[in-house]
Amino acid sequence: MARICVVDDKAMLRDSLAETLRREDHVVETFEDPAVALPELLTGRFDLVLSDLKMPNMSGLDLLRELRAGGCDVPVIVMTAFGTVDTAVEAIKLGAFDYMSKPFDANVIVVQVERALRHGQLARENEALRASIADRQSPREMIGDSDAMVQLRVKIGQIGRSQGTVLITGESGTGKELVASAIHAVSRRADRPMLCLNCAALSANLLESELFGHERGAFTGADRTRKGRFELADGGTLLLDEISEMALPLQAKLLRVLQEGQFERVGSSTTRQADVRIIATSNRHLPDWVAKGQFREDLYYRLNVLPVALTPLRERREDIAVLARHFMEQIAQAEGRKTPVFSVEAMRLLEAYDWPGNVRELENLCHRAAALLTGDKVLPQLIEGWLRCTTPQMEFGEPLRHGRMLEDMERRLIERTLAQFGGHREKSAKALGMGVRTLGMKIKQWREERERADVRPELVGAH
Repeated sequence: MARICVVDDKAMLRDSLAETLRREDHVVETFEDPAVALPELLTGRFDLVLSDLKMPNMSGLDLLRELRAGGCDVPVIVMTAFGTVDTAVEAIKLGAFDYMSKPFDANVIVVQVERALRHGQLARENEALRASIADRQSPREMIGDSDAMVQLRVKIGQIGRSQGTVLITGESGTGKELVASAIHAVSRRADRPMLCLNCAALSANLLESELFGHERGAFTGADRTRKGRFELADGGTLLLDEISEMALPLQAKLLRVLQEGQFERVGSSTTRQADVRIIATSNRHLPDWVAKGQFREDLYYRLNVLPVALTPLRERREDIAVLARHFMEQIAQAEGRKTPVFSVEAMRLLEAYDWPGNVRELENLCHRAAALLTGDKVLPQLIEGWLRCTTPQMEFGEPLRHGRMLEDMERRLIERTLAQFGGHREKSAKALGMGVRTLGMKIKQWREERERADVRPELVGAH
């Protein structure tokens, strides 16, 4: 079923053609005056136009020129009883899909309409594909056997059957884009495009143009009319990555699209429509941003229809070994080499680490280890310096001193790091990002302070 517009000043032909197309299950709207039809066509809600050539006030060719000047690339079939080779050639040059002479057989027009509709669909898919190549990675398999991953896969299947907006939250590196791609892949929109736009990567003005498109001359550098992601993703899915970074005025415009499915290109007053499912992601706690006035409360509730909260890697440590092996297998396959493996001791280091960068950090470490590995087995000596020492959850057994809180916190972090590496100063200094000499001076200073104050000894390391 397609949305078809018929423009002809002769009522008998207009109604007859509409009835023929409705019998093919198409939705047809008819117009006697092309000037009245033009603003409706520029909304982009029609899939095909059949227009008479000779009409009062505006010809079919003039209508075609106005459509193309307005950035509307809907397929157009021009019809006339006064056909000449010159007018046919001009119509094709202006971008008409076909040119038909009256009278014509109903079966012929049905075949031509189907050809034009198919051509329009392919053109939209090709344009959407070009726009998505730079944004979208190939879907990757979701790896992990933890309860959190099992529940996530079930939830993705449930959400995929819905049409509601989705808000995916989680720390950086937890795989929010991967989950968004999986939701789209199991949805009823899977055969339509999924486009991605990073809200943090563009200024407010550029982001608005990317979302809604712009008219030629709308701003400096706008040398041609351009469709936005909402038009290109029509019928599919639009992923808005890091939605919290969107400026408040643009949030209001996005809210309108979510509520009404309508928008205007930058520099245009023509209202357009788009059927797009929104998936948004954020690594921030949006209710806090709402409370601070940095994110619209109504937009938050409009986005948070189907929430998905991703579990950080440190809370599903049983997946670390599975993921590490998977990444190494991928690397070996891509490079045509034997799969590197982690030694038991190296794997223990991976599983004990908190992974502040989550799965992305683990993947990067695997690539680095594979590149620098001299044999087939990854030993702890190769990777231990790469595992950043993260600040532990400190339980302060004694109060921090007023005026020296940062000094006390630094001391306790260093003590815990020394304990983690069995008192080895060189390893501890490397993990802390300081020189061994600096670390030694701090240890000496604390020992002298203890001796002068005659306080209880504490662990400071000795190797």
